Amino acid sequence: MTLHITRPCVLVFAGLDPSGGAGIQADSQAIAAMGAHALPIVTTLTVQDNDRVYGITPVDQHIVQQQIEVLIKKINIAAIKIGIVGSAVIAQRIAACIHSLRQNNPQLPVVLDPVLASGHGDDLTREDAIQIIAPLRKLATLITPNTLEAHKLTHQLTEQHTADIQTIEQQANLLMQDTPHVFIKGGHAQDASVINRWFSQDQQRSWSWTRLQGEFHGSGCTLASAIAAGLAQGWSMEMSLDKAQTYTQQALESAFAIAAGQFIPQRLSSEQK
Repeated sequence: MTLHITRPCVLVFAGLDPSGGAGIQADSQAIAAMGAHALPIVTTLTVQDNDRVYGITPVDQHIVQQQIEVLIKKINIAAIKIGIVGSAVIAQRIAACIHSLRQNNPQLPVVLDPVLASGHGDDLTREDAIQIIAPLRKLATLITPNTLEAHKLTHQLTEQHTADIQTIEQQANLLMQDTPHVFIKGGHAQDASVINRWFSQDQQRSWSWTRLQGEFHGSGCTLASAIAAGLAQGWSMEMSLDKAQTYTQQALESAFAIAAGQFIPQRLSSEQK
């Protein structure tokens, strides 16, 4: 009799990207590469290429609910990763799912990637994206905004989005009123290096990464999912953040092109460990 290795499962809520660069495909690939298994639930159908989003259609909430029920009835959920939610009613379904799972596992890690718009600013929901994810912020273990998203989520009274450390610390403190761990990514800054910063009530740390040439489709999805995969395996928050960033940087360094525009991270490279 063959004994099969088991993998911890990450329940993923995200959009479907037909270009294959971001969303549920990116999540599934990153989670697999990091040693866990993705349970993908599509919240939104999109019309997009590797640069722009041209249309969005939220999935019927009842289908989302049926998928949740079937999966959590049989499969042990080790972590949850949330990307594009699609609508307020789907957000409510996800919140109810988290409450249900935490009855038996109060420490269930939930990673929220607050995708408010595409990299070019295209809308990813027909509703107010900030209001949609508001209830999920209170349930998340970790939120992973870039500097622009952190600016929008905290309503900083600044004339423009900025990445200076004092502002980032203020934003992190505001975000920690809802979510215990905050990871603010520096990819949208203009510095020579990408500085990512982790904040929690009793710990802070920053990482510096070489800023690569070009733009990448689905880098945020990749990173958030890799973190969720680490947490699903029982790694500490710091270890999950550290290993997920190393993996993501490797994926970006070996990115490939499918057309003009943003590159696709090579998430399943045989060279990645």
